[in-house]
Amino acid sequence: MAVPKKRMSRSRTAKRRANWDVITVPAHGKCNNCQAAVRPHRVCAACGFYRGKQILAVAAPAASAE
Repeated sequence: MAVPKKRMSRSRTAKRRANWDVITVPAHGKCNNCQAAVRPHRVCAACGFYRGKQILAVAAPAASAE
């Protein structure tokens, strides 16, 4: 049975326990076509491209009438 040879200090134990619930921010990259923020391995919602190929037909945003 694995048993520690020496007692672990309180500060070392507290440092380890302090990081168990750290929330990580989802990774984002840039779309190669339109430079919008995109999650990895997903089609770009702004332009519909994935790895340089058109996957989805995305409607162009309507121009504002001013």
